[in-house]
Amino acid sequence: MTTVALAESKPYHHGDLRRALLLAAEAVLEREGPSALSLRAVAREAGVSPAAPYHHFKDKNELLNAVAMEGFSQLHDAMAMAIKDEPAEERRLAIGVAYVEFAQANPALYRVMYDCARNGEALPEDTHENDAMGGYKLVKDTINEASGGQLSELDLELTCIASWCAVHGLAEMCKFHKFNPLKEMMGGERAFLEGVLDHFGVLSRTKKA
Repeated sequence: MTTVALAESKPYHHGDLRRALLLAAEAVLEREGPSALSLRAVAREAGVSPAAPYHHFKDKNELLNAVAMEGFSQLHDAMAMAIKDEPAEERRLAIGVAYVEFAQANPALYRVMYDCARNGEALPEDTHENDAMGGYKLVKDTINEASGGQLSELDLELTCIASWCAVHGLAEMCKFHKFNPLKEMMGGERAFLEGVLDHFGVLSRTKKA
């Protein structure tokens, strides 16, 4: 969202300054990268006074952590939307594709999300329960459903971790141009993602009996 759009919506005057600042921070991130993010830059983007951000964030790190939490929430929503109307046998694949597409559409935000998540104090301990980890529980529930509830708690947890590693790795690998000819041959980016994920046992389509 641009500065003009933010100014026109006037979120600050509706008492939604924090939300306006987070939207502004995302705009700065995607346009200029993490190094350009500062409380002053966010205030300028949101069209508020330089002092306004300090009502919600004491420093840049606190702002980054809030942006990361918002990013994980958006990731959760993207995955939830992706599986909403999918038949049960397609949900694991759909959730994996949605994850990678979110990372591709929001590269700077995605980077900040994981930079902050690596800091043990950046996110609360109950992140999974609050969906702040981008729908970890959603992924877990989807895998459990696909298995018919047959996995032990340990196997379910390990399968969820393996799934997360798979999509995170694929999101990174998709940046390499060397795969472009293969994507073209397969019919485009989405077909490529589905093809790769379908070869991961943990995220493949559930085989019908």
